[in-house]
Amino acid sequence: DMQEDNKAFSLSLLHDSASPHGGLFASVGLKVSTPAPAVSTSPAEQEFKIPFADHCIKFVSSAVGFPVVGAVDGSVEEEVVVDGKIIRKKAKKRGLKLKIKIGNPHLRRLVSGAIAGAVSRTCVAPLETIRTHLMVGSNGDSMTEVFQTIMKTEGWTGLFRGNFVNVIRVAPSKAIELFAFDTAKKFLTPKADESSKTPFPPSLVAGALAGVSSTLCTYPLELIKTRLTIEKDVYDNFLHCLVKIVREEGPSELYRGLTPSLIGVVPYAATNYYAYDTLRKLYRKTFKQEEISNIATLLIGSAAGAISSTATFPLEVARKQMQAGAVGGRQVYKNVFHALYCIMEKEGIGGLYKGLGPSCIKLMPAAGISFMCYEACKKILVEAEE
Repeated sequence: DMQEDNKAFSLSLLHDSASPHGGLFASVGLKVSTPAPAVSTSPAEQEFKIPFADHCIKFVSSAVGFPVVGAVDGSVEEEVVVDGKIIRKKAKKRGLKLKIKIGNPHLRRLVSGAIAGAVSRTCVAPLETIRTHLMVGSNGDSMTEVFQTIMKTEGWTGLFRGNFVNVIRVAPSKAIELFAFDTAKKFLTPKADESSKTPFPPSLVAGALAGVSSTLCTYPLELIKTRLTIEKDVYDNFLHCLVKIVREEGPSELYRGLTPSLIGVVPYAATNYYAYDTLRKLYRKTFKQEEISNIATLLIGSAAGAISSTATFPLEVARKQMQAGAVGGRQVYKNVFHALYCIMEKEGIGGLYKGLGPSCIKLMPAAGISFMCYEACKKILVEAEE
């Protein structure tokens, strides 16, 4: 009886003898057929039957990613008979890939940038705290000294002090920055039959515009974060700091140091994004690979962060000094040039690069993680663009 049933159903009869694949296993790339074996075998051994296969076959569909041959419901491969000829069509592959579809492409970029900013800044929050203390000269003159002082007085929580405000600031800032960079670069990059729209590299100009856009939108949050980090005994929380600054020093105080910040952001952002874009092109040219892995993106972003940070660090020091204000008896500077002059007069050239080591230690992984998360999120949220 089993041999009689074999005549009625076998894997080789699912798609006729013209198909080189066994029907049920065609979608997973297994060639199951019944050619004449090298060694003579009995008829029962030449073909085999899956018990109750004729009942189970209808439950195997593209819903689970393993469709039968001939199915036209989005399988890995489809075979269509046209004029008596079998034509194999490639369909969309299915796999365990996370995809979250967001209809608006601009919203996709904003969400990707926000996630990238929040993740990167949380990872390097302790280094950010130490760097800020070194810049303004509080709690010690070296990374080790500042770290030990914070651990003795506040414990581990002190290293993450102000991180919530930092994430609130960085998430929208990075979202705006990366969105502005991608949008500006896409607009400024000429097509094949167009002339150059700017005498400068598109990524350089797009990076500068991205930095200015994000700074104008989120600068008050940066100032409040700096105050909360330095003067932990003066302010209770974010809202208390905001209200106290507005009441006692005026609303304009929220933008104190904006000029040196903008002056610092333009070269920093331009250098950062230009270096990142250039290193990506160099990677593709060197390794002959269009797709860049997450690890490679992490390293490229870190290198770009180190280059841009070193080039613009003096302006960052002046900005932090101006943001600290007169709190704790510190000197109040009139403008960025006055701040740079006074710092050089008191501490020399080394004063302008005070904290560069921890700054690079913090900015390198921050930039790398940020770019890596952004590119990864774009793969999840952003589909391939035309």
